Amino acid sequence: MDDARDLELGDPERAHGPGRRAHDLIDSASRSAASDVGAPADGIVWTSGGTEAVHLAVLGTARAAAITGDTRRHVVVSAVEHSSVLRAAQRLRNEHGFELDVVGVDGAGVVDANDVARVVRSDTLAIHIQHANHEVGAIQPTFEIGQLAREAGALFHVDACQSVGQVGVTLDQLGADAISVSAAKFGGPPGAGFLAMRPATRIAPLLEGDQRQMSRRAGLIDPVVIAGSAVALRIAVERQGAEHRHREVLRRTLREALITAVDDVQIHGPLADAHPGIVAASALYVDGAALVSRLDDAGFSVHSGSSCASTSGEPSHVLAAMGSLTHGHIRVSIGPDTSDRDIHAFADAYATVVSDLRQFARRPKSPQ
Repeated sequence: MDDARDLELGDPERAHGPGRRAHDLIDSASRSAASDVGAPADGIVWTSGGTEAVHLAVLGTARAAAITGDTRRHVVVSAVEHSSVLRAAQRLRNEHGFELDVVGVDGAGVVDANDVARVVRSDTLAIHIQHANHEVGAIQPTFEIGQLAREAGALFHVDACQSVGQVGVTLDQLGADAISVSAAKFGGPPGAGFLAMRPATRIAPLLEGDQRQMSRRAGLIDPVVIAGSAVALRIAVERQGAEHRHREVLRRTLREALITAVDDVQIHGPLADAHPGIVAASALYVDGAALVSRLDDAGFSVHSGSSCASTSGEPSHVLAAMGSLTHGHIRVSIGPDTSDRDIHAFADAYATVVSDLRQFARRPKSPQ
């Protein structure tokens, strides 16, 4: 990014030298990102992050359908989607008259592809299902759902923000027509993301006013941030195999350590087929906000409640859909640099904090 800043870049839509340099930098970054996710070179639309990429997929495909005379007005999502997906789908229902089916999950947070098949209809325009859940790490059967979507003639969009650069995925592996991506999730600069699409995918822009990015997203985009995003993704893809194995060992170690260290604790999400960097737990008789604060004092940054609305005070909609304990919930992220020592230090701190907080709670006595 420092090198890019030294190029004296201009508006990439202009024909002068600074504009051509910016255009070439964005074009190179787009080809690199497309290669890493198995998309065509012109299938990348840069956005301000994962949330905008999701809205472009959910709302943009509906707008394209309306423009082309497609009368299908039914969409399918799961109950554990990121709030950006759920709210965009609700907007289609509330403002544009779409019918919305929300598919439930099992106790591990996993969608059953057969449940999706049961709600897909002849007028289903799109199915929007995440790959790795952002709160409990459950991996969804996107390839099977993608097959259902193709048979029904529906577009299949996968929220892959938690997966790209961390869990090796491509459009083909996910069975998707489009995937939304957040640069911040794989070590890129915040405020950047993209939607990757197959050639036949039709979207209409949410932002209008010019013909940038082949008329799919109006407005200036920052070539420096985009260059950094593409390089970060390439580095993440090259390292993800070794880092996945490292983090998976630590994830399982932490799950076991929390169960051993604390009684009346529930670990959420599946043991296998899960994101290697996510551990979620709920402890009885403990307030989640107090738990976060005390762990922060101990040097550990975690959060409570929904990962996409952690300041709202609302319980996690993901845990509620799973039928899991929502009280005293925290989500822990395991990074590439996390060590075994970090894991055990956190488990010790968690046990101490939970014990301290429970002294001030009305905790019933255990049965004799």
